[in-house]
Order: sequence, then C-alpha cells, then structure tokens
Amino acid sequence: MNLEGNILKLKSDLKSPVDYQLPIGDELIRLNQFLGKKIRIEFKGQINCIHSGDKIKKSYNQGFSYKSFLKLACCDICIVKPELCHYSKGTCREPKWGEENCFRPHIVYLANTSSLKIGITRESQIPTRWIDQGAVEALPLVRVPNRHASGLLEVEIKREINDKTNWRKMLSGSVEQIDLYEKREEIFDLYADLFDDLEAEDIDDKIIKINYPVLEYPTKIKSLSFDKVNIVEGILLGIKGQYLIFDIGVINLRKHQGHYLYFSVD
Repeated sequence: MNLEGNILKLKSDLKSPVDYQLPIGDELIRLNQFLGKKIRIEFKGQINCIHSGDKIKKSYNQGFSYKSFLKLACCDICIVKPELCHYSKGTCREPKWGEENCFRPHIVYLANTSSLKIGITRESQIPTRWIDQGAVEALPLVRVPNRHASGLLEVEIKREINDKTNWRKMLSGSVEQIDLYEKREEIFDLYADLFDDLEAEDIDDKIIKINYPVLEYPTKIKSLSFDKVNIVEGILLGIKGQYLIFDIGVINLRKHQGHYLYFSVD
C-alpha cells in the first residue's frame, strides 16, 4: 500500500480494541490491520495549514498557520484554560463558533491515563477525548451547561487531582489500579457547594474501560518527530492515544497535522 497527502489527527471508534483510522489526503486508512508490519512514513517538507490550506514553514497549535493561530477562537488561550473565557466581555474571536462549541453541555470527568487525572470535554466528544488521551478507563462526574463552568470546576478540583497526563508513562503500558467510584464520591463530598453554584448535574454512569491495539509496549520511550527526521520506518507495535508505537520509537501524529506525508506498508 502506498498513499500520500496531508494528515489530520487519528480518528477512533470505541471497540475492543479501539479501531484507529488515519486521515491522509482524501483517504482514511484503517491502521489496526498493519500491526506487526513494517511501515514507512516520509516527510519531504510540505506543511499546509489545516484551516486555510496555505503552505507554511512551521505549524502552530498542532497544524495551524501563525495567521490562523492568532485569528481562530479554537486557538485562543481560553480553549486550554476555559476559566479565562472572555465571551461576556465581547472579545471572543469568533462569537458564533463560541456559541456552537463552548455554550454546549460539558462533562467533568475522572480518567486513568498515566495516573488519576481530572478533565473536561464537550459531551459530544465522549469517548473520543478519553481515547485521544490514552485513558484505560474513565468515569463522568457531572454535566455543566457550558465550557466556562467546566473550567471553573477543573481549576478547583485540580488542587487535589492532577489534570495532566505523563505521556511517557502512558505509553509504557504501566497502569495504576484506581477505584474511580471511590474517587468520585470523595470529590462529591469536597465540592458539593461548588457543584450547586455552577448548576452541575450529577451523572450516575458506569466506568468506561478502553482497550488499545498494542502488541508490545516499549521498555524505553524514544520520541520521534518530523521536526528532526524526514523518515520514520519500523515495525508497528501498537497505537495508543494519538501515538503510533514502533520498534524504533513513538510518534505523535496529532502534533503533525497538516504535514504532507508519504505512507507505505511492506
């Protein structure tokens, strides 16, 4: 198989294991079928902004031109830190985009990625968000009316629970045993008043367990990037989060959105 084109982040379906697809050009490659096979991915220097399509020398925020990075609401700091939402001040970069994406129900959740973490996402992004983070299990806590409210909750809860994923540990396959139900009850006890203030709705849901297509986890994590090499070639041992795991190292494909790549399988 030989394909070429600009890539976007991996798509996924919650199956056992997760079914991964890579958008490249006009094609959608199902990647699980290539586990155990030798794959070659070559980058010859072309990058296109995933918003405008313009050719660029460097991408920002995982695939955007600098112009798009400064203009688009999806690239604003409030996406990373939703507690800083400035829509009410009339300074949202794209008010309509904000209304369609930020003023929608959001879920505050617990996940087991590299360890216990707190996180937020649009309700419509479940379970994609958990898969992208490499979570092996996740449990919704509450539903809130908008992204700003979810950010305010996350800021407070992360005083007790980490909101980051250690990607190296996540890719090592080392999984801590965590009782997410017990942790959920602890959070409910600690933040009951804040949940009420922000109109949070309890979600009586079950833990979602996620199994990834991995033949073998690396004992030593070596990061690969097209910022440093033009060719990544090796045996595909697994896929987890947004990473391809090769016998020679791991590569984050989401980081390389907009790169024009040549993809081939022996």
